[in-house]
Amino acid sequence: MDEVPRVPEQRRPDSSAESAALRFSVLGPVRARRGGEPLSTGSPQQRALLAALLLREGRTATSAELIDALWGEEPPQQALAAVRTYASRLRKVLGAATLVSESGGYAVRGPGAGALDVAEAQELAALAEKSRNAGDLHGAREALGRTLALWDGETLAGVPGPYAQAQRVRLEEWRLRLLESRLELDLELGCHAGAVSELTALTAAHPLREGLREQLMLALYRSGRQAEALAVYADTRRLLAEELGVDPRPGLRELQQRILRADPELADPSAPDAEPTAVPVRPAQLPASVPDFTGRASFVRELSDILSSASGSGGEPGQQGRVMAVSALAGIGGVGKTTLAVHVAHRARASFPDGQLYVDLQGAGARAAEPETVLGSFLRALGTAESAIPDSLEERAALYRSVLDGRRVLVLLDNARDAAQVRPLLPGAAGSAALVTSRVRMVGLAGAHLVDLDVMSPDEALSLFTKIVGEERVAGERKAALDVVAACGFLPLAIRIAASRLAARRTWTVSVLAAKLADERRRLDELQAGDLAVKATFELGYGQLEPAQARAFRLLGLADGPDISVAAAAAVLDLAQEEAEDLLEALVDTSLLESAAPGRYRFHDLVRLYARACAERDEWPPSEREAALSRLLDFYLATAAGVYAIERPGDRLVDDLETTEHPGLRFTEGSAALDWLYTEAGPLLACVRQATATSRLRRAVDLLWAARDLAESGANSRQYETTATAMCEATRTAGDVRAEGRARTTLTNVLLVSGRIQRAAEQARLAMECAAGAGDLTALAWAAQDRGVTALHQRRYQDGKVFFDQALEGFRAAGNGLCEATALGNLSRAHMGMGNTLKAIEFAQHGLAVHIEVGSTMRLANGHYALGVALSTAARHAEALSQYSEALTIFADHRQRLWQGTTHFRIAEAHLLDRSPAQSAQHAEQSLALGCIGGDRMRGNVLTLLGRALSALGQLDRARACWQEALSLHEENGAPEADEVRALLFPATVR
Repeated sequence: MDEVPRVPEQRRPDSSAESAALRFSVLGPVRARRGGEPLSTGSPQQRALLAALLLREGRTATSAELIDALWGEEPPQQALAAVRTYASRLRKVLGAATLVSESGGYAVRGPGAGALDVAEAQELAALAEKSRNAGDLHGAREALGRTLALWDGETLAGVPGPYAQAQRVRLEEWRLRLLESRLELDLELGCHAGAVSELTALTAAHPLREGLREQLMLALYRSGRQAEALAVYADTRRLLAEELGVDPRPGLRELQQRILRADPELADPSAPDAEPTAVPVRPAQLPASVPDFTGRASFVRELSDILSSASGSGGEPGQQGRVMAVSALAGIGGVGKTTLAVHVAHRARASFPDGQLYVDLQGAGARAAEPETVLGSFLRALGTAESAIPDSLEERAALYRSVLDGRRVLVLLDNARDAAQVRPLLPGAAGSAALVTSRVRMVGLAGAHLVDLDVMSPDEALSLFTKIVGEERVAGERKAALDVVAACGFLPLAIRIAASRLAARRTWTVSVLAAKLADERRRLDELQAGDLAVKATFELGYGQLEPAQARAFRLLGLADGPDISVAAAAAVLDLAQEEAEDLLEALVDTSLLESAAPGRYRFHDLVRLYARACAERDEWPPSEREAALSRLLDFYLATAAGVYAIERPGDRLVDDLETTEHPGLRFTEGSAALDWLYTEAGPLLACVRQATATSRLRRAVDLLWAARDLAESGANSRQYETTATAMCEATRTAGDVRAEGRARTTLTNVLLVSGRIQRAAEQARLAMECAAGAGDLTALAWAAQDRGVTALHQRRYQDGKVFFDQALEGFRAAGNGLCEATALGNLSRAHMGMGNTLKAIEFAQHGLAVHIEVGSTMRLANGHYALGVALSTAARHAEALSQYSEALTIFADHRQRLWQGTTHFRIAEAHLLDRSPAQSAQHAEQSLALGCIGGDRMRGNVLTLLGRALSALGQLDRARACWQEALSLHEENGAPEADEVRALLFPATVR
């Protein structure tokens, strides 16, 4: 940590309350406060006198020293009288006990500890240094952040005189050193993506400060922007040669060479663990090991030996910890793969001190977990900031391996589908290990140690049964107990279910249970090897359920989705939540259901299939199956419509959705409503995909429409698009033109979010045709609006105006104030494109007024945004920035990350037009970090703008790197903006 400047010594507080309440600030304008109330510090020269006294470290300043401090070598004739006058006036304000006269000079005496902001800054900087030396990087970063927050603009702002100027330079230099130290900690803690924006602005403000340039290069490289990182070096080298006639310092040159050879150490922050309050420093995700684990001794030894070869606690001499071990367990469902893997993992925890990761890959189901989704959760658990996690599978896998490099972590990948799903999730470095379980042998997993797990031996099976039931009950009925485990096919899950049922029924004997299992009408031939054995095991547990439990098991199994909440389960079962929860917990006790998290439950994939078979066989009347799924759809639609209404007051869409019989949940405030929507995203979208029956199709489409935030926020865009595409096909096949029009509207929305304009235009056209054919005026107005938006992107502004006029007419006829306001904002954009700037501002102002009138919350941000764009076009940049600031706050409050990014882009645009390239570059970087509405096409526009800002700052090589990437994106997407970028890159060849 850099040495901090000396500050006034803190003496014991004066006994007077007047003195003790004083606080002074010099890290900004010179200010004095008493008890929070500001005090007048007088003219600039009077403030200069006060600053000189405050910064004298409590010592007396002579009149000659003060004259020199205020005027230097050319003081006025009445300088001494002026000093006395200033001192007299300050004494009246501060008190005679504070500003004292002695030995022909003056001194400030008596302020208590922390009364001067510089003193507080010194204490915090010392705390940061102490924390860093102790290895507490987060504490050091937090202390430095508090230190830097004490600055309020330019140090000693507006204070004249040579002394103030010298102190200003000294304290500003200290601030920059502190800022560099904090940014260094940002990079060490893996917060490189967020640091790029700040470093871009700082290098523009301090172009010759090589330390900042070096930090920017590293931050860009770790953000996957290697070309820009190298361009920063080229810009720096040219600037230093032109301005100073020198080459970059060795550290900067060395970093350039390391980037060129992709030095793996550059991608590995020295302390990549996350903020303790946000994510665990050391992941410990292993599920609980069962206390009655039995047998499998040879497998436990075999797997433990494999893990020890990676952990360094065993193996051949000299080879400890030098491999990345992978073991893959295969076997039929219910054979105990997960139980064994979890048991072995817990035994090996001490050998992997940097943590243990766990995920259920859901490989036995129709929708296995996507590797990129799993990598995202792993990176967050390992301390990677959300903003630093890239989008693509390849980038996430590379970052994951980099984060694990040098760590000793155990990864348990449960229920894998195949080797392709597993490969991106494997650690890439020595010292870590992976355990994989799957129904299939992982022969395609190179270097993996394969283990085929069979059923238990009779002795192991009997031992497990006895541990659960109790030695006392089994001792006298050993033969009956052997019959029980044999009837279970020696499958661990079947034995556990049977023993648990017996343990819960004190009136049963082991012989009673054996007799039940001996009944072939119950067992049939399904207690044989293979998947039939798994079904037989489930049959055993299902046959012992109480009637209400069995009904719950059957009906809950009908629902798709990764899990289900208590509230949703209550809707399926048509019960109160308390009753539903009791049944769910009972099913957990029988191992037929798992508790995924408090209040959430899930089926094992095979158990779900068995539950559905039971529903087809046993549910009576059969119509109850359809009724259960209908109630679930009602629950999601009614609740999602309520969330939509909270987020968009004044939007009449909710009045035109299909009616529901189930009331759903009700929320009183937006945060809880959004929590529900994003938590339920997976089950909700699965419910929509499942609702292909004619009786549910329209409600399913309306549910997708009401949940459009899942697409616009960027949180679940991929799942949303898959679902919308499926519903377009389902409605077309069913011949339901009304539902098809609405389904295509939802698909148009997510295509616009991702920037695929041509496809969006086609879907909007089809949606409009369907809506017109069905007489669906609501969908017709929405489709017209969407067609207008696509026309704007294609620069067909007159066509866009026609569509927006049509949409506006439809929304007004329906009394839909919120959508009317949105249409007015879009009309503003169309008029801008046609050069009618005043008209554009008028429409945007009208739209914002309507937003305010209807009480809009989230969409009010779009009103401010639209007005900001119009004002910026009219070169009214200060007003535009004010509107963007309002929009940004609202978007952030409503978790609209992509809209936040888009607004940062507009702010950057306004700053560049206002000739503030440094601020423009900073906001453009924030836009890149957050992402934007418009996908890759919009990213290309942001990069183009960033390049323009950097070019204005003289960073020509980095600007060209941005434009090269932008051109690649635009050419790949066939975007018309490609010509603009070519003109920037090749001005001599483009006419």
